[in-house]
Amino acid sequence: MTANSEIKTLETSFGRLAWRDDGPTGGLPLILFQRFRGTMDDWDPAFIDAIARDRKVVRFDSAGIGRSAGTVPDTIAGMAAVAAEVIQRLGYDQVDILGWSLGGVVGQQFAIDFPHLVRRLIVAGSSPGMVADGPQQHPRVPQIMTKPDNGEDDFLFLFYPETESAVAAGRGSLARLAASPDRGPKVSAVAFMGQVKAISSWPGVLHRVKELRLPMLVANGAHDVMLPAYRSYVLSQQAPDAKLVLYPDAGHAFLFQHIADFATEIDRFLEG
Repeated sequence: MTANSEIKTLETSFGRLAWRDDGPTGGLPLILFQRFRGTMDDWDPAFIDAIARDRKVVRFDSAGIGRSAGTVPDTIAGMAAVAAEVIQRLGYDQVDILGWSLGGVVGQQFAIDFPHLVRRLIVAGSSPGMVADGPQQHPRVPQIMTKPDNGEDDFLFLFYPETESAVAAGRGSLARLAASPDRGPKVSAVAFMGQVKAISSWPGVLHRVKELRLPMLVANGAHDVMLPAYRSYVLSQQAPDAKLVLYPDAGHAFLFQHIADFATEIDRFLEG
């Protein structure tokens, strides 16, 4: 599988950061921004294989995460700045970005702060910030998310609806992740707190959403208990050039549940 690519390191002003690249050389790369408490080893390898078939895909552990040195920035803008330096030190003048969950938040901030570096933006299972109306996060989510360790049942609740097909897909994805060789360290308690501080202090982008003039693909599962799909709808309605895709019988990890379909959607969007 291409997802078992070599682990590399990059010297930055934030410390030595770990990264991987998959797929063929040449062309505009797709840079992945990871979820809350996730590392570059928490991308489903089948998903990486699907999206890296015809393009270069780069994933990395941000400062203080997983295999990377440094300290987790305590602001979303700080996380975006880490990503910008990674991209520039890798020698890219412009990239496409796919951000999942917290990564989608960072991706939106990145597109505002570093518009010259990003051509197209994919915001997956994420939010433009607090949306007062509409469905809200399931009340069990904070309790589960803040556990020192999450087991299979926790991930299934957070990422997949409680239907037979969704749970089966979730178990398959979790099994692929568990079977991945040479997994790095999990996100530490200190890094976790840094991420929490950054998320809680982020003002969102709705007050600046008109600045997101680039093409955007906004996608989610229709039954996301963490970041309700209504927030994806709000972002897609207010951003100047956004397409919304919602997957039925899917939740926060829709991208690992509907791999082939979402990979095709990504191809169509990036090649459009």
